Amino acid sequence: PKEQLSGRARWLKPVIPALWEAETGGSRGQEIETILANKKRYFVDCRRVLVCGGNGGAGASCFHSEPRKEFGGPDGGDGGNGGHVILRVDQQVKSLSSVLSQYQGFSGEDGGSKNCFGRSGAVLYVQVPVGTLVKEGGRVVADLSRTGDEYIAALGGAGGKGNRFFLANDNRAPVTCTPGQPGQQRVLHLELKTVAHAGMVGFPNAGKSSLLRAISNARPAVASYPFTTLKPHVGIVHYEGHQQIAVADIPGIIRGAHQNRGLGSAFLRHIERCRFLLFVVDLSQPEPWTQVDDLKYELEMYEEGLSERPHAIIANKIDLPEARANLSQLRDHLGWEVIALSALTGENLEQLLLHLKVLHDAYVEAELGKGRQPLRW
Repeated sequence: PKEQLSGRARWLKPVIPALWEAETGGSRGQEIETILANKKRYFVDCRRVLVCGGNGGAGASCFHSEPRKEFGGPDGGDGGNGGHVILRVDQQVKSLSSVLSQYQGFSGEDGGSKNCFGRSGAVLYVQVPVGTLVKEGGRVVADLSRTGDEYIAALGGAGGKGNRFFLANDNRAPVTCTPGQPGQQRVLHLELKTVAHAGMVGFPNAGKSSLLRAISNARPAVASYPFTTLKPHVGIVHYEGHQQIAVADIPGIIRGAHQNRGLGSAFLRHIERCRFLLFVVDLSQPEPWTQVDDLKYELEMYEEGLSERPHAIIANKIDLPEARANLSQLRDHLGWEVIALSALTGENLEQLLLHLKVLHDAYVEAELGKGRQPLRW
């Protein structure tokens, strides 16, 4: 059974969604598929944002006044500081689609009489997904790769000084006060790079989405036409001991993707953050080993060394008759281990899950050896 994996790790198969769909007769499941298919159009991984910090409040110029005391001295308070605009990572946010094109911070209040200082403007938080890269003028200024990370996108302006501030021995009745400073203005480019432990890479219709469905609770759209997946999906594979491994389903890559063909290099950036790779091969196609060569070539052309990351070769669709004959040829040409399985029938999924655990443990050990904290979900 899938609960026992040679005593090394136990995979917890997600069963609740399947039972729920069975109880509803599948009609609700079809409705969810339609919603998911519509949602993928709203995935945004690049955004240009104008951020403006809040303006500082003006200082006040006034004098203390009370009965029988004509010259009470200056008592104008300072203006409040403008509020900052801060980018904050929220794990519940999966896209930059909710990020607006412009943000204006809250301004500080003006100072008042009787030495009353103006209230400072509240901080404006902008929620962004994990893996957001912040660029200004083509230069990376922040890498928000962990939940809770924050970056001050725009500073609020300083509040102005009231005339009380200018009181001196040679000037006992100053009338001077200063206005608040304007908030900082910046044009930032936000770029999302999906953060996951493993990234599934393959040509269209190789079965990546079906495989992600089989090993996790993720529900990416599945169909028989190319480019069914138009945005990255991240599924969580649960192991015994509350260990979780995040697996990203990257949209299909075609030959020439590094030259912006097909979906282009827009989604190749999401592979950069994956700690190890799963090359998914359609075993029913002739000469399946060429798929691995082409995928590695595209990754190497996009970023040098990307194809050399720790990886596994996944030969999918072993349930088809023509796939059995191609498997031995694939192993002969590649010369290393190939995990042959069927995402549709579940055949040999245990071997993939065990190998996935081995890759993850090696990554964790390497990170700890370098004194760094490994990625956790």
